[in-house]
Amino acid sequence: MDPVNNPYSPGAGTRPPELTGRENLRRTMQVAIARKRKGLNAKSILIVGLRGVGKTVLLDLIRDDAENSGVHTIRIEAPEKRSLPALIAPQLRKELLRLSLIENAKTNARRALKALAGFAKSLKVKYNDIEIGFDEEPEPGLANNGDLEHDLPELLEVVGQAAQKADTALVLLIDELQYVEEDQLAALITALHRCAQRNLPVTLVGAGLPQLRGQMGNAKSYAERLFEFPELGPLLKSEVFEALEKPAEELNVRFNRNALELIFNKTKGYPYFIQEWGKHSWDIATKSPITTLDVEHATNIAIADLDASFFRVRFDRLTPSEKVYLRAMAELGEGPHRSGDIADILSKNVNQLAPVRSKLIEKGMIYSPNHGETAFTVPLFDEFMRRIMPGSDWKEN
Repeated sequence: MDPVNNPYSPGAGTRPPELTGRENLRRTMQVAIARKRKGLNAKSILIVGLRGVGKTVLLDLIRDDAENSGVHTIRIEAPEKRSLPALIAPQLRKELLRLSLIENAKTNARRALKALAGFAKSLKVKYNDIEIGFDEEPEPGLANNGDLEHDLPELLEVVGQAAQKADTALVLLIDELQYVEEDQLAALITALHRCAQRNLPVTLVGAGLPQLRGQMGNAKSYAERLFEFPELGPLLKSEVFEALEKPAEELNVRFNRNALELIFNKTKGYPYFIQEWGKHSWDIATKSPITTLDVEHATNIAIADLDASFFRVRFDRLTPSEKVYLRAMAELGEGPHRSGDIADILSKNVNQLAPVRSKLIEKGMIYSPNHGETAFTVPLFDEFMRRIMPGSDWKEN
């Protein structure tokens, strides 16, 4: 098949040609944002799920939906070791400048810019990574106390007032939210709570790994009352078939039923892997329909590609002791696994391994679905670990 016309698109945050299985959640977020704009109550939404389920794609779609409806958005990704103020401040400045062009919101937007100037100046020394230009002089006493949990609520309150005057809303879209430090999460929760109490049109649509639910609860005990936590998982078999068949049919190409079944079994329904197998099956096939033999040949290439990029980039961030811990997990299979069972394989006790486990959670490699359990955040990572660290020599490290 002509690779130039290949419709499948594996990539980090790349929108697939056919988005299946996410329509209800997308509609839920559209409704929540529309209610916020009208001053009606709606919880903020935090999408949780493993790597490769399409959280980033969904965030970008909801941003497009919001902007197309006249709602203002801030879209950021929270990398490790960056402060929340440094991520939010430049984006807020841009949106406030947009709001300042709206006649009804001009006065409130200028006051919000003063609040932002004070906010950034007071916290710059503390976080040491805030870089932003100032359009107004700070207003004394407004969001410039130097305490994030005090200043961020004041800042988002005046921003919300400007959005309200402009008959719009402000949506914060934050990806990889699990990397935000607990005290900064607490400040963000407090700020959203204040906006909700005052019926201001400010809301959060975030995304993160499954541990995000617990992190939000640890940051503020009332977080569960402010947020919905929809979980994004693998696609159903019918959705996998649709994701593969529709793009192909538009180019007059078909899949054999058995070929579709094989891709479903290999990918376990995870959207990122579906695109990988679809791409390589298309490139391997010489004619329509695409067969199981095509998929079998494509499987070797897909796995090699994943090993060299998707999996390897995460593996290379690990210390030797972290690699051994994950290899022990992989010895037990897909998981989740009891921490005690992992410790038994390594001939150590749970307390000895606790620091390694905590570091792996911090790096976003594992999470705890239930007390005393450990699971991979990356689907199929157990298979990769057995390929990259075969045999039993790793036990001696």
